[in-house]
Amino acid sequence: MPIYEFECEGCGERFEELVAVGVEAAPCTACGSTRTRRLLSAFAPPGRQPRGARVRSDESRRREREAARGERLAAAKKRRGGE
Repeated sequence: MPIYEFECEGCGERFEELVAVGVEAAPCTACGSTRTRRLLSAFAPPGRQPRGARVRSDESRRREREAARGERLAAAKKRRGGE
């Protein structure tokens, strides 16, 4: 069952409700009125950057790898005579 956004014509309350596909109206959560209408809701497209703990963890591991690589390059440069 999808979640739809509704607006009450009696009190003006906007609310979301989980309803069956064929249902056109749901009772208002604020005043109980059945004079509600289903709204067309815009959805948020997925962002370009993923979010969450796993991504932050991956980013920190990448920074650590880059730092270790920089240290290895600096040590190799020092061994070759500081070119």
